[in-house]
Order: sequence, then structure tokens, then C-alpha cells
Amino acid sequence: MASLRQFLEQAGKVVTGSCIPSAPCVAAKLKTEIAKNIKALQQSEVALILACGLGVQSFKENDRLGVTVMPACDTLFGAVMDRQGNFFEKCSLCAECVLDLTAGICPVTLCSKSLLNGPCGGVHQGKCEVDNQRDCAWVLIYRELDKQNKLESLKKIHKPKDFQKSARPHKLIMQ
Repeated sequence: MASLRQFLEQAGKVVTGSCIPSAPCVAAKLKTEIAKNIKALQQSEVALILACGLGVQSFKENDRLGVTVMPACDTLFGAVMDRQGNFFEKCSLCAECVLDLTAGICPVTLCSKSLLNGPCGGVHQGKCEVDNQRDCAWVLIYRELDKQNKLESLKKIHKPKDFQKSARPHKLIMQ
């Protein structure tokens, strides 16, 4: 955070404050951070948001001052992060989860062809025919199910996905 502040100040920008909300997508937590930093926000023309697109939109929806929002990151996908800070897409958020049947490995995301009933005929030495540097998701699934003595679950034939469920944008109204 300090190096970004220094970079911005060297570029002639005035940095009025900074904060790192524990959960930028949780409105209550974000509102708490906004309240703690209200004086800095009142002095600001722009809020530079270093979060995914959801964090940017969450700030915008919860900011009552109307501060201009500037995204500092280009969101590519939802991911998990390893110890080195690398991000890896693991889930397509498809609304038809099969992780219970595939040992926690998502074939929709990790299979180049998003096969629900794999592997395809192109797997070679455990690698994907589309990208021979990539492990075949279905080989990974097989190995994990074998470790768990659950190979029987591979006999289940999955129906084609209902892509209507993953039409965008989603809305979930809690009543």
C-alpha cells in the first residue's frame, strides 16, 4: 500500500487515505470501513479500488457521498490464490455444481471442453489434447475418486447443462 501511495504522490496525486476492508463484497463490512474513513472520503475526488469488479461495484453502491469510483484491477475471473499470490480459476459459478460427484474438482472449469462426462478421447499421458501442458481434469478426478474409493460415482451420467441458469446477470432475492 505504501509503494502505491508513493507512486501516486510522485505522479502529483493527493492521497487522502486508504483502507483494506476484510470483505469488500459484504455491505455491512464495507459500510463500516467507509464510516471509519469518512473524513478522507469527503476530501477525495476519486476512490481508487484495488479489488475485483464486485468490490468496485460494492463500493459504489454503498458510498453515500457519490465519490467517483476508479477500478485499479481488471477482473478476469473468480479464483483461489496460492501462497505466492498467484490466482487460479477453479469454478465457473455455473449454478449446477457437480463437485460432490467429481471429488471437488470442477470439470466445467478445469476441462478445456467443459465435459461433464469425461474424459474425452484426446487425453494423452494424463494431459489435455487442447493444451498438452494442462493436466486432464478427468484424470485428476479419476485419481482423486480412486483415493477416496468412490470410482462408482463415475458411472453417473450427467445431463447437459442448463445454460439458462448461468445467463447473466443473476439476481437472488432473499425474502
